Amino acid sequence: MDMKKHKNTHKGAAVLFFLFGLLFFVLFARFIQLQVTGVADGQVLAVKAEEKYKQKRTLDAKRGTIFDRNGEVLAEDVPSYTVVAILDPKMTIDPKHPRHVVDPHRTAQKLAPLLNMGVDEVEKILTKNAKQVEFGSHGRNISYELKQKIEALHLPGIGFIRDTKRFYPNGNFASYVIGYAQKMENNETVGKMGLEKKLDKYLREKNGYVSFAGDINGFRLPNTKEKIVPPNNGDNVYLTIDGKIQSFLEDAMNEVEKQYRPKKIIAIVADPKTGKILAMATRPSFDPNKRDITNYFNDAISYPYEPGSTMKIFTLAAAINEGVYNGNEQYHSGAYKVGPNVIRDHNKVGWGTITFNEGVQRSSNVAFAILVKEKLGEDRFLQYLHRFHFDQKTGIDLPGEAVGQIHYRYPIERITTGFGQGTSVTPIQQIQAATAIANGGKMMKPYVIDRIVDPDTGKVIMKHEPEVVGQPITEDTAHKVLDILETVVTSEHGTGRPYQIEGYRVAGKTGTAQIPSPNGGYLIGRENYIFSFLGMAPKEDPRLIMYVAVQQPKLSYTETGAAPVSRIFTSVMKNSLQYLHIQPSPNQDKKVKEQAVGMEIASYVGRSTEEAVKELKEKGLIPVVIGKGQQIEEHIPRAGDRIIARERVVLKTDGEAVMPDVRGWSLRDVMKVAELLGLQTSVKGNGYVVSQNIRPGAIVKKGDYLIVELAEPRKWDEAVMQKQKEAADRKSDGPQE
Repeated sequence: MDMKKHKNTHKGAAVLFFLFGLLFFVLFARFIQLQVTGVADGQVLAVKAEEKYKQKRTLDAKRGTIFDRNGEVLAEDVPSYTVVAILDPKMTIDPKHPRHVVDPHRTAQKLAPLLNMGVDEVEKILTKNAKQVEFGSHGRNISYELKQKIEALHLPGIGFIRDTKRFYPNGNFASYVIGYAQKMENNETVGKMGLEKKLDKYLREKNGYVSFAGDINGFRLPNTKEKIVPPNNGDNVYLTIDGKIQSFLEDAMNEVEKQYRPKKIIAIVADPKTGKILAMATRPSFDPNKRDITNYFNDAISYPYEPGSTMKIFTLAAAINEGVYNGNEQYHSGAYKVGPNVIRDHNKVGWGTITFNEGVQRSSNVAFAILVKEKLGEDRFLQYLHRFHFDQKTGIDLPGEAVGQIHYRYPIERITTGFGQGTSVTPIQQIQAATAIANGGKMMKPYVIDRIVDPDTGKVIMKHEPEVVGQPITEDTAHKVLDILETVVTSEHGTGRPYQIEGYRVAGKTGTAQIPSPNGGYLIGRENYIFSFLGMAPKEDPRLIMYVAVQQPKLSYTETGAAPVSRIFTSVMKNSLQYLHIQPSPNQDKKVKEQAVGMEIASYVGRSTEEAVKELKEKGLIPVVIGKGQQIEEHIPRAGDRIIARERVVLKTDGEAVMPDVRGWSLRDVMKVAELLGLQTSVKGNGYVVSQNIRPGAIVKKGDYLIVELAEPRKWDEAVMQKQKEAADRKSDGPQE
């Protein structure tokens, strides 16, 4: 029995020896293979070993900062944090000090209000089957202040990941100039719009790192060398934008946007001596921090449109430069025939025979049609369009610049281009061209980037200098144009009277641009225009040039398109001149000061009708008397209201009220009469009145019904003739009521 047991023991030992021997052989063979090849499962072991023991720490770099010309920050990288929640119970070692979310419902109740989320939404995230969770966009890029508020709650399991985000401290501020940058999935910040996109190669940072051999706990091993790759910070960019002037502009545009609700506002302020853009803004706008964008184009440089009468500045300059302009020469205003087409002044009938200087002041289309057709000649005028660079981009250092089109194929297009119809240009093209007027004939290229600087060395990488891009007119011509444009603002006939600034002499030109209709032709209606003004100040040596355009504002019946435009221009220009310590214009005419924007109409209530009419005429206004009495009872505009040149002032006298002849009037003026007399109104059409149901001179009473029919200027003559024919037909049929 013992022998048998001993025999079995030896047999088992032999089997075990064989198995251990085989295992040793396999391991030894594997060892030899690894030693010879250095590869296991397709991976190089030396590399894996280095990865295990080589420690690497990222050295964060910073994206370049964008500053205004005074060194104020417009865009910068700031610390941000991402909120995370640890859900894995294994992370808690001491139950008294939990390191995971113990109570999801209570945590959600505390955290949700701070993240601007619903409690149920947060609780759903906190009960996921995961070890760690985030809270989407609500929990990313939070500020340090919000982080502190969350930490003060002492919520178990709630922690933070530190990061950086692009921050725009002024929000909706020159946003189409600055643009925005966005962090991508690979954690890189990339410029997506505006200068952030155009200058991305300068602004973009590159993180550095330090690497060393270390143990499994991350401690550096002795007698080992470090490898350091320093971070490469992005370059800093300094703009020509002046934060103070930009603030003046943004505030004024905000007020106008709120009151008039226009479809667009475009404004640019520039230094005509250098071409530096000091302010640029559009509406609608957006906050780069929120990226609530509705329009991805910078309309100041990307929106070509028919400019309207601001284009007359350059037609006038061309005529003066060629020696064919005589401001005292007379012409007959109202209409001018070009082939089968008839060009009309904006009031349809003109002002009789007037001088060309008065034609400029009144913004007469006929005057400029004659200048192009008879004085300059169409070919010579086209040369000046090229000399003012209306056929090419300005080359401003902003992305997305567009260029207008000079329509010069048909005879009528060549003439209408002279007063801003047909041909399209961009606002920045007009600014560049106008620098020649304000800068002694030298046309300056506009730019917004002043310099780019390496933040670590202080080395200037790129610097912009003022650049003359042409001299379309002489210095003498420029001075003469300024002299005439000043009268547009100061003359009793001038369309630019609302743009006067007390203490400073302003030269400029108004514009009322038609808007093409999607169905062909142009939009109709008193609000369906782009109202604009291109002005320079001080006139004797312009230091600032400004263009403002407001598209389709919501106007009251007693307002014109100049109301929202002048509100922006006058406030921004005056504040900017004073901010730059530009002295008021010397020897400014006292009468000009008294006629400046903000002049209020006096009260004529209780005064004699004759006296009131005489005084209003002396002030360049148009009195309209509705009544047979000798004393004024009420008037519109009322005492304290602002008034502009050639505005109708409707005077209601004592005694019986009579209906005036309102044919040819605007609806705005008609509503003055209706309000004073207490009439109910019915309006058909748009434009100017062609017929009225209450005959002129008829006695009216409160509550009477006034029906007026209006027609656009280009159809006004036909409409009047049709109404006259209908009246004649009714008369031939017998007496009518």
